Amino acid sequence: MTIRVLVWGENRHEQVEPHVAEIYPDGMHSTIAAGIRENLGDAASVSTTTLDEPEHGLTEDVLTETDVLVWWGHAAHGEVDDKVVERVYQHVLSGMGLIVLHSGHWSKIFGRLMGTTCTLRWRSEQDRELVWTVNPTHPIAQGVPHPIVIEQQEMYGEFFDIPTPDELVFVSSFSGGEVFRSGCTFRRGHGKIFFFSPGDQDYPVYHHKDIRKVIANGVTWVNSDRPERAVPTLLRYETGEFFQGHGYKGPIEEPADA
Repeated sequence: MTIRVLVWGENRHEQVEPHVAEIYPDGMHSTIAAGIRENLGDAASVSTTTLDEPEHGLTEDVLTETDVLVWWGHAAHGEVDDKVVERVYQHVLSGMGLIVLHSGHWSKIFGRLMGTTCTLRWRSEQDRELVWTVNPTHPIAQGVPHPIVIEQQEMYGEFFDIPTPDELVFVSSFSGGEVFRSGCTFRRGHGKIFFFSPGDQDYPVYHHKDIRKVIANGVTWVNSDRPERAVPTLLRYETGEFFQGHGYKGPIEEPADA
C-alpha cells in the first residue's frame, strides 16, 4: 500500500533570511519531501504543510489520512498550538509514524512524547559531521555509507536529555571532538518515532543524497509492522468491588476467640 506522508515545516527562516532562501528556495519542507519522493517513488504519496496554515495544516481530517508525519521546526516552537500538539500526540499513540528532524528535538510534540527536556549542546561553526552507523542491521541504515560525511553542519553534542532510545542507529562525531546520538528510535503506544539530527537551516544538508536516503528509510520503518490504527485502551472491570482478583469473596473475618 502507498505510504501517505505529510512533511510539516515551520517555514520561517526561508521567509526572512536570504541565505536560507537561496539554499531552500521552495522551503525546507519541499526539499525534504522531494528527497522522500526521489527514494520511495510510487511507494509513497508525499504532501507538505506549514506552521502558518489554519490549525498548522494538522487538522483531524488531515492526520487521519496521514501514515507518517515528518516534522521540522526551530524558531517558532512556542507558536504551535497546544490543542494541535495534543491532536498529533493522540495520532502517534494510535499508530501514526513520526519523524522528528534536527531542531525538532525542542518541539512541543517531541517533548510531550519523550517526557524530558530534550536539551543538548550545540555550536554553529560549519563543522564537519560524520554520521556513523552503529546498528548496521537496522532497516533505517540500509543503503547508506559508513560514515555519511556532511562537510558543513551545526554541531549537536551530548548530553542529549532524552530517554534511553529503544534503538540507537547512528552516532555523529564533529571536528571539536564532540559526539551525539544522531539517529534514535522510540515507540509510544502503537506509534513508532525516529529522531534524526542532521539538517540545520544554514546548510544544504537536505540536498545531501545520503541524508535523503536515511529520511526515506525512516519513513518506511515508522510505517512498518504497526497494528490497525487505534488508540491503545485498557479494559476496566466495573464490579463495584475494591479488589477484583479471581475468586475474591470479600474480607476474611477473624474468629471471635482469636
